[in-house]
Amino acid sequence: MTAHRSIALVTGASRGLGRALAADLARDGWRVVVDARHGDQLADAVAGLPGVVDVPGDVADPAHRTALAEIVDDLGGLDLLVLNASVLGPSPQPELADYPLDVLEQVLRVNVLAPLGLVQALRGLLRPGARILAVTSDAGAEPMAGWGGYGTSKAALEHLAAVLAVENPQWRVYVVDPGDMRTAMHQEAFPGEDISDRPEPETVVPALRALVDGDLPSGRHRAADLVAVTS
Repeated sequence: MTAHRSIALVTGASRGLGRALAADLARDGWRVVVDARHGDQLADAVAGLPGVVDVPGDVADPAHRTALAEIVDDLGGLDLLVLNASVLGPSPQPELADYPLDVLEQVLRVNVLAPLGLVQALRGLLRPGARILAVTSDAGAEPMAGWGGYGTSKAALEHLAAVLAVENPQWRVYVVDPGDMRTAMHQEAFPGEDISDRPEPETVVPALRALVDGDLPSGRHRAADLVAVTS
């Protein structure tokens, strides 16, 4: 990155991978803007972290995206945009033939339309060489029974990111599959099951930092592969 103080925006930072990455960036001297729907949880997540601006709100709300862009503008631009906020949909996950369309519409609004809307709101503030990380899932690349709704949204996000990379060579646009993690969303996907064998989100942060700090070309990456290369 350049000599100025690096600035990041991480969505969905009140828990899980977003929280872990935002904390790592803040401790490394970045200015970090974070958002999440639940303001109290977000404030608790970033309490005590230096250089963090917490902005509660829903990324699916255009007014919230505008507010985020205004804050980034006040800070002077953006080096890293992490499109992490997403919703799972019904739990347990229904088959597509039984999937309520109004719920699927909301999943697509949050997981696909909101990330694009945020890129559109920030495109004049993303510095040359800026990184965009779109957090995906193996369900976005493989057909899995019961994961049709969420997987469809992630597949659409992946294609969206790939096209953005082609159309905007001045940025590095990465799709990153973090793998299974011990998160609240993962628990929601498997209600009543013991997921204590899944790794903590913090273990995935080095893989994300390899994309943020490195010089890999735009594309899709698995966190497990990135960790293997950097370790």
